[in-house]
Amino acid sequence: MTDPLRIGIAGLGTVGVGVVKIVRQKANLLATRSGRPIEIAAVSARNRDKNRGVSIDGYGWEDDPVKLATREDVDVFVELMGGADGPARAATEAALRAGKDVVTANKAMLAIHGQELAELAESRGHVIRFEAAVAGGIPVVKALTEGLAGNQVTRVMGVMNGTCNYILTRMEESGLPYQTVFDEADKLGYLEADPNLDVGGIDAGHKLALLASIAYGTQVDFGAIELEGIQKISIDDIRTARNMGFRIKLLGVAQMTGRGLEQRMSPCLVPADSPLGQLQGGTNMVVLEGDSVGQIVLRGAGAGEGPTASAVLSDIIEIARGTRLTTFGQPAAGLSRARPARTTTPAPYYLRMKLVDKPGAMAKIATVLGDAGISIDRMRQTQHESGAAPVLIVTHRTDRGSLDIALENFAATGVVQGEPVAIRIEDV
Repeated sequence: MTDPLRIGIAGLGTVGVGVVKIVRQKANLLATRSGRPIEIAAVSARNRDKNRGVSIDGYGWEDDPVKLATREDVDVFVELMGGADGPARAATEAALRAGKDVVTANKAMLAIHGQELAELAESRGHVIRFEAAVAGGIPVVKALTEGLAGNQVTRVMGVMNGTCNYILTRMEESGLPYQTVFDEADKLGYLEADPNLDVGGIDAGHKLALLASIAYGTQVDFGAIELEGIQKISIDDIRTARNMGFRIKLLGVAQMTGRGLEQRMSPCLVPADSPLGQLQGGTNMVVLEGDSVGQIVLRGAGAGEGPTASAVLSDIIEIARGTRLTTFGQPAAGLSRARPARTTTPAPYYLRMKLVDKPGAMAKIATVLGDAGISIDRMRQTQHESGAAPVLIVTHRTDRGSLDIALENFAATGVVQGEPVAIRIEDV
């Protein structure tokens, strides 16, 4: 009989418990599909005695995940603790140096330290698999590294944070303002301990950085991503977008241009009848575009016990079958440093601002836009609010640099109250 693949699981939160359940409940199925039994040798977590709804009796226990990572009876170290540094990084490095393969769901660690970890793994003949780190149960990492390996990827795009998508769709459905829905999501347990990881676009940015590395054969560069969260999106923006035939999504886009690699994670307007526009609730969607295959749309649960544990098991089965892939689709030592490029791809923009209610105010705004080379496609002034005139403008296609010049010069007109909101209208 083929020897079992023995795994050690560090982190018994939602995902770790999900992995334990699948291994316990589907042992025969896993063995059949992988060609060998998959067994849990040992586990590690903060609290051994916590009631997790699944028994961990019979498994070895380590208080220290680094000790778990170096146990002789562990073949694959499964890191499900989270965090870019600290125990997760220390245990992952220890596992690789001790001759183990690694499966992780830790997007932050890979987005920050992925290059050095990949080089360490590959220099020792080991693998790091991370399907669960990006878009939960959606097999997008395998789609890029394997299914689309014969393509020149032209664009990676997607909604990669379910919490933000829940907030934005809930605002539209309920007519409730951002803060009310944010508080609701917090009470439901949808937000990270640091909510800015979600609503600030950081979590989704980590995922985009990993996909961009695979897609374009470059070193992971999370620091080069243009990040903007959803905190400024108002219910008025949601309603106006809907009336125009759009919906607002926190959208990640990566594409290689003649100037370098563009990576941005920001709110965008997308057509309401597009696949991205129809995405509701906490679901994720990733759109991959290749020169041979055209456009591929992957949709599914982006988080949760079952979907994320499913992705972890897919990587474990891959290792059990003997499949040996480089971390980011090609040898880490050969990955180039991409030249970061600020987004210059032209697009229309939606602008919302409040103007002082006096003659000539709108003319001054139009002049500033014209001086920046930006023409107005349509404009609407809504009901006055205590001396202020809310104005909505949709521009013709322009580049972000020109728009930023106009936004900066608005202040000098003396007619703009507060900070204008600018949202890109993405071509999907």
